[in-house]
Amino acid sequence: MFLLIADFLSHYLPAVTVVQYLTLRGIMGVITALCIVLYLGPKMIRFLKEKQIGQSIRNDGPQSHLSKAGTPTMGGAVILLSIGISTLLWGDLSSRYVWTVLAVTLVFGAVGWVDDWRKVVEKNSVGLPGRWKYFWQSVGGLGAAIFLYMTAQSPAETALIVPFFKDVAIDMGLFFIVFTYFVIVGTSNAVNLTDGLDGLAIMPIVMVAAGLGVFAYLTGHIEFANYLNIPYIIGSGELIIFCGAIVGAGLGFLWFNTYPAQVFMGDVGALSLGAALGVVAVIVRQELVLVIMGGVFVMETVSVVLQVASFKLTGKRIFRMAPIHHHFELKGWPEPRIIVRFWIITVILVLIGLATLKIR
Repeated sequence: MFLLIADFLSHYLPAVTVVQYLTLRGIMGVITALCIVLYLGPKMIRFLKEKQIGQSIRNDGPQSHLSKAGTPTMGGAVILLSIGISTLLWGDLSSRYVWTVLAVTLVFGAVGWVDDWRKVVEKNSVGLPGRWKYFWQSVGGLGAAIFLYMTAQSPAETALIVPFFKDVAIDMGLFFIVFTYFVIVGTSNAVNLTDGLDGLAIMPIVMVAAGLGVFAYLTGHIEFANYLNIPYIIGSGELIIFCGAIVGAGLGFLWFNTYPAQVFMGDVGALSLGAALGVVAVIVRQELVLVIMGGVFVMETVSVVLQVASFKLTGKRIFRMAPIHHHFELKGWPEPRIIVRFWIITVILVLIGLATLKIR
């Protein structure tokens, strides 16, 4: 919105053309989203408490979690609100990529909201039945995949880029749609599995979003893209505003979500933010780098898969409890230690992901 206003006013006030710079709008996206969450956070927490929208705790989980029963949840709604407002204010509203990431985030947020609402407000332990949850996730994932495939303007937009290799770009053809679907839906559910401790998921989300924001800026800049030998995707630079909004909103939410949490983001936040990271990675052609930077999400998901497979095949469990952060809890690790160590791992993995820009 501000970009359109600046374009109009630039004829009368040349100084406002500074708004056209992606870096400035990216920074303002961070600050705007952060301020919105910090302002609305206390109001949101009071509202959730008044309506008794509190977290239910499983009896078979770590006993230390029982004290968290009743903690307000569904706080992810304020994250999505701030991301949406910030992106619409500072982003280029003519960009198909901006609307794609917002649409995917909204669809997955709606799925998570219905699931949370049924569990917390309607006291339905099942929430949104799994088949319907995956159906609507599939609608969002496939819709985005088909749209990106149909609107691709160059072969690079549908090629699989392999990190650490200079000239490896695999033309996926129609398989791009299937691949994109699994990236978006898979990342969404991986982040949701990680969201089990206070602040455990939100900080890796912030760090991975920041890393993807760097890729978005460089991928959308023809000179940087050519210099670094990465695909040049016209218009992808606009995603730095969206990624910046995730960073700002995530840091603002962490203010209230840090141990001991005053509020949880719930599925409305975890499913949508995971999908958002997935679709951004697809657009900037860095799905494999997302696997590296989001290694904590991958580790959590793999631990669940291994646990279920082992129990079904042998009747034995590999971990004391899955996802793996619960395993460490049951081993006696204090919750803050697990959280901070997972954050440290993410810092290292994001740096490795960024290093792929030069190590080729």
